[in-house]
Amino acid sequence: MAGGVTERIGARRGLLGPRHAGHTVLTGHLGALSLPVGDDGVIIGDDAEGRPQLIGFHRPVPYDVTLIGGLWTAQVLALRAAGTGARVAVETGRVQAWTTLAQAAGAGLECVSLYDVGRVPPTGATVGSPVVVIRDCGMRPPRGRVISSPWQSVLTLLPYLSPVAPRLMRSSALVGIQRVSPDEAEQIGRILGLARAESEALPTLADGVTLWVAGRDHHWVMTSATDAETGLLGTARRMD
Repeated sequence: MAGGVTERIGARRGLLGPRHAGHTVLTGHLGALSLPVGDDGVIIGDDAEGRPQLIGFHRPVPYDVTLIGGLWTAQVLALRAAGTGARVAVETGRVQAWTTLAQAAGAGLECVSLYDVGRVPPTGATVGSPVVVIRDCGMRPPRGRVISSPWQSVLTLLPYLSPVAPRLMRSSALVGIQRVSPDEAEQIGRILGLARAESEALPTLADGVTLWVAGRDHHWVMTSATDAETGLLGTARRMD
């Protein structure tokens, strides 16, 4: 599976039938062949060079993500995770903000389920039925009963840097940071070991831009909505 945020190799648009004659390879040359593995996941946007970036939510090991940012970005990720075949469980104290999305996702199929805080039941995640749990529980999300596990990733959304944020950032495999205040940027920079230029840029970020950090891998990513996503969620915004 993809590690943190990875580059997508090539655009995949539908299924193409055979258009060329078959190729033959000598048996002795088979060892030189290789196929890219691990470039699957949820497209989260493009980097500064315009290359698509992905998060591989579906993993055989527990995977935690923390996003200090806006509801809009979390909802785009929820829609796109559902589009990859995952079941999405949203634990939230503002069900009304998610109701339209849950009804629209999956063309009537119940692929996005909403739960009150602390009420997410066991999901039964498997390799054939992966789950993404999105915790939208405010500044101080309680420790959830449902935690990350094989084939079940957990994304925790924090609107700002809260008292629980340092713990969550240190324990997460991937951290996303959107526009924050200069004081918050300085604290986040120390926690994540950001370069000074990165920390100083955080208070100036445009809506839809996120710095994704996975260990030493840092990626600036612009998330742009599709027409369908814009119709459902509106344009990118940091504040809700």
